[in-house]
Amino acid sequence: MSYTEILFASIGGLGLFIFGMKTMSENLQRVAGARLRNILAAVSVNRIVACITGALITGAIQSSSATAVMLVGFVNARLLTFAQAVGVVLGANIGTTVTAQLIAFKITEYALPAIGIGVAMKLFAKKRRNAEIGGVILGLGLVFFGMVTMKTGVAPLKDSAFFIEFFTRFQADSYWGIILCVMVGALLTMLLQSSSATVGLTMTLASQGLIGLPGAVALVLGENIGTTITAELASIGSDKMAHRTARAHTLFNVIGVTYMVILFPFFIKLVIWVTSSLLGLGPAEEIVNGEQPNIPRYIAIAHTMFNVVNAVFFLIFFKALIKAAIWLTPGEETEEDIDMFKPKYLDPAFIEMPAVGLEQARQEIRHMGDIANLMMEGVINALNDRKLKELGQWRHREDALDILQREITDYLVRISQCDCTLDESKLISSMVRMTNNIERIGDSVENIAELIEEMIENDLYLADEGITDFQEMSQKVTEFFHYILESINSRNKDTVMDKAREMENEIDVLKETLRHKYLSRLRTGVCTIDPGIIFTDMVNNLEKIGDYCFNIAQAVAGIK
Repeated sequence: MSYTEILFASIGGLGLFIFGMKTMSENLQRVAGARLRNILAAVSVNRIVACITGALITGAIQSSSATAVMLVGFVNARLLTFAQAVGVVLGANIGTTVTAQLIAFKITEYALPAIGIGVAMKLFAKKRRNAEIGGVILGLGLVFFGMVTMKTGVAPLKDSAFFIEFFTRFQADSYWGIILCVMVGALLTMLLQSSSATVGLTMTLASQGLIGLPGAVALVLGENIGTTITAELASIGSDKMAHRTARAHTLFNVIGVTYMVILFPFFIKLVIWVTSSLLGLGPAEEIVNGEQPNIPRYIAIAHTMFNVVNAVFFLIFFKALIKAAIWLTPGEETEEDIDMFKPKYLDPAFIEMPAVGLEQARQEIRHMGDIANLMMEGVINALNDRKLKELGQWRHREDALDILQREITDYLVRISQCDCTLDESKLISSMVRMTNNIERIGDSVENIAELIEEMIENDLYLADEGITDFQEMSQKVTEFFHYILESINSRNKDTVMDKAREMENEIDVLKETLRHKYLSRLRTGVCTIDPGIIFTDMVNNLEKIGDYCFNIAQAVAGIK
């Protein structure tokens, strides 16, 4: 076999392996993704339970990178706390070693039948779920067929003097040799974006006798570092807590590899003892038909043992890992960061005491309203400032409104299931209406934010008169919202509707006045069509906010 054929077989086999991993992982996530995301979102604050959850989920979807990316997203959306996510990260690194254990089994002869069955199910299955299961089988078949192809490709290299000399550099017979192997493994995994692929490649080279067990294990240690690049990339553009989650994932692997390099000779002896004495496998260097069939299992055991030992280590030093991740991601948490995404006043202890529980819910509704007000003021000011980064804060605040709406509604429903009076039942309905309308205000502010973003990105500007008109309208709406927020606490049922009708009528009249003024500017050429359309849409959304404020006033007054 020529070097060209060896190169093509090796690259093709690696490509099949990576594509198979991707196909299997994507279809596994489709089959069970929604359930897994729900499990992650509801994971216990207990670090051990979180770790076990991470191991099981990653073992199921066969991608620690996918789990890490989900965690970064959940922390960014405040569905998980930073501490919960770190616990899951510890387990995710254990779960990803399942792939290496599967590869180490001698089931490559089933690769082609698996591909055939998988393709048949993908093409002919009537139910989408069955087609996705077919995708899992297809992916698994491609993984093993890729391994066979790579093995066929690299087999002739064991007789090449040049490659024998090259791979002798990857002998972990000194600390410099170990560090070199770790660095190469990390770099290769960063390039391929798949630790499973690089572990598979390492097993292939080792089974052909091109690298020994110590060198292969050192490469695998580096591959654990390389896989952290995916979570780091996923955290770009996210907030501090998401960045800290990615940092924790990186620290887990870097620190673990560091102390394992120091203890490397003892670790290798432990791997050999566990694999040969406890599992009864033959020597790693045993040659059968020109190959070393046992060494992939030794590598897989080393991969699993490293991650299990490392997870136990950081479960013990959990707080230190969190502190280190925070230290590496500068920036103090503001009160807004801490409190925005979780209820401040909803205490489950008062659910069976409706009078107290409803007062807690009222305070939480005001808290939600304050966040909506902060969101609205930030977006309105952005029209003049034209700073996309500051404007982008609305996304986190909108997420907070969605979370609080669910929490408040759930709290009120649970109170309604207790022994409530007629007045308390009516109040619950009113509070649900307040909550829903505050969330709708957030939706309208989101629409305005996206319109302003469109103006900034496309370098569009309102005419001076248009800016003045927008500020006048937004001031009226803001005053109305402030009045409504104060009414939620004061519960002034007798006079709230009179003032609310007056303010809503003023907003409706102003909207028509501004519309006529815009058409006049358009006719005289003072403004152009594109910014004019955006101006009209912003005014319409401000008018909707006025309507939602009126709905809240009705709820405060007990009318609806």
